[in-house]
Amino acid sequence: MAKKNKRDRGRSGVVYSTNSDYGYEYEDDFEEETLPAGEQRLKVMLDKKSRGGKQVTLVEGFIGTEDDLKDLGKMLKSKCGVGGSAKNGEILIQGDFRDKMVQLLAAAGYNAKKVGG
Repeated sequence: MAKKNKRDRGRSGVVYSTNSDYGYEYEDDFEEETLPAGEQRLKVMLDKKSRGGKQVTLVEGFIGTEDDLKDLGKMLKSKCGVGGSAKNGEILIQGDFRDKMVQLLAAAGYNAKKVGG
């Protein structure tokens, strides 16, 4: 979560208040709720762009908190025995593991679909 500093307070229209009980309201204070596994629509694809020709398996479409995304990414990385990352609603797994990803996600109860060639 981004730090809230004095510059962010100006966006609400209030710069200074003499009320000692006043609390600044932030629009970014919502936590996205994680959908159950059966309601998730995940896309599994192969990607080589901006990676020096190296292939990565990309899982997109996760709706939920960053912690749940990282937990799912950690499970997938450990099952495949490779590295990767999980951020911004995407899971990157090093190498071409599309078929294995779809099987693992289906076994975990997710609706996963292989996209692309």
